[in-house]
Amino acid sequence: MKIALVTGASRGIGRACAKLLAKSGYRVVLASRNLDKLQELAREIGEAGGHADAIVIDMGSQESIANAMAAAAKDFGRIDILINNAGITKDGLAVRMKPADWERVLATNLSGAFYAIQKVLPAMMRERWGRIVNVSSVVGEMGNAGQANYVASKAGLIGLTKSLAHEVGSRNITVNAIAPGFIETDMTQVLSQELRDKMVANTPLRRIGTPDDIAHAVKFLVSDEASFITGHVLDVNGGIYM
Repeated sequence: MKIALVTGASRGIGRACAKLLAKSGYRVVLASRNLDKLQELAREIGEAGGHADAIVIDMGSQESIANAMAAAAKDFGRIDILINNAGITKDGLAVRMKPADWERVLATNLSGAFYAIQKVLPAMMRERWGRIVNVSSVVGEMGNAGQANYVASKAGLIGLTKSLAHEVGSRNITVNAIAPGFIETDMTQVLSQELRDKMVANTPLRRIGTPDDIAHAVKFLVSDEASFITGHVLDVNGGIYM
């Protein structure tokens, strides 16, 4: 049974990914800062016949990442699949953005993903098999006012994805990114109705995406059917950016 670790698994896209991967026969390691929600999700997956375990991780802390990955390696021997989904926002115009808000978003969204990858790569390279999926964003491709830190982190994930695909492809490890569009999550629920209506109007499919839309894309990229795809950015955005 392949072992998949999903960061940011307590809610939204990460939760949907974890549930679908478990349903598809993977053993899932649920990782986030909220242990209670992870344990609740692990029970739900177990009751549905799947296999899931919870570990606490703060993607903004190198120490936390190292400890969590060491615990996962001890318990499961290896991580076959890494879904780097965890992300935060600290929005504000660049001219007034606080250094702490810039640093925290980059540390969590980009550096955290890199350090997690660093921890799982040695075992993947020994096994000569691995799947890494980095969850970027449509704004990492098109930009967005008031989100210089978030956009930079998500654009950085795309560059990281492409570089790693070159480095580890010879070991049968694929590295891909998914760039979601406007998705119904806690992060987007705080937006005004006016802005939500505008986003839907600018989306050719005329709807907001769901976490399951992203989860199905993740499931494909980690499958054997996607074994010849690497260094790719899969847009799951309803056509809002082409």
